[in-house]
Amino acid sequence: MLFDLVKASVLGIVEGLTEFIPVSSTGHLLLLERFFGFDDDDFGKSFVVLIQLGAILAILSIYFARLWNIAIGTFTDPVARRFVIGVFVAFLPAMVIGALAYGVIKGVLFNVAVVCTMLIVGGVLLLWIDRLQLNPRYHDVMQFSLPMCLGIGVAQCLAMIPGVSRSGATIVSAMLFGADKRSAAEFSFFLAMPTMAGAFAYDLFKNWGQMGGSNTLIVAVGFATSFIAGWFVVKTFLDYVSRHGFALFAWWRIVVGVAGLVGLALVR
Repeated sequence: MLFDLVKASVLGIVEGLTEFIPVSSTGHLLLLERFFGFDDDDFGKSFVVLIQLGAILAILSIYFARLWNIAIGTFTDPVARRFVIGVFVAFLPAMVIGALAYGVIKGVLFNVAVVCTMLIVGGVLLLWIDRLQLNPRYHDVMQFSLPMCLGIGVAQCLAMIPGVSRSGATIVSAMLFGADKRSAAEFSFFLAMPTMAGAFAYDLFKNWGQMGGSNTLIVAVGFATSFIAGWFVVKTFLDYVSRHGFALFAWWRIVVGVAGLVGLALVR
């Protein structure tokens, strides 16, 4: 029981720490499962679904007041209304492709070799984007144009390949479309809310019949640690990338990806 609680804590912390930064939470969870035996299926399908809910609630708790003001503003403020439409437009590609390709994504792409390769490729791309001499045109997420939002949404679909990172794909694409680092990261947060909530609802629907077998205490521990870790990341990430860029996350991806490929070669 103690080991299960430790394992649930580690999985929850990893989910919360990696969900909102450009390192791929799905990729890290798959690597934990492959090399350390931290298989969330040991706790049932409800575990992985509910720790994701912890991360969702973390970002909602931080942005609740702003979300409320935006929601109220949609009735009177054209800027708020356009922003809401923009987030929805950015969410649409992932909603459609995710629903249509769910079986292929889960059955084919959830592969450790794919994860490690994408971690390395993504790390190199982050180093590249960090060194570009960009001239940002957008410094406020409320000003992103609808075509730009659609482009970010299309780029987000790349994150359906484990190891790519949803936040990484959206941040890099937003910067290439003209956003500065802070607003690109913040738009990634806003887009995470409907995207994660949609993925959560779809996973819940697909796995509803298997939701009763998990230990309540273990699920609660995973949920709580995911919430706390996610809350910490969301509170600190914007200031960090504004000052220091993405090099730390890039090198982390490369090191983890290379280590994973070496590990695969050694265990074959």
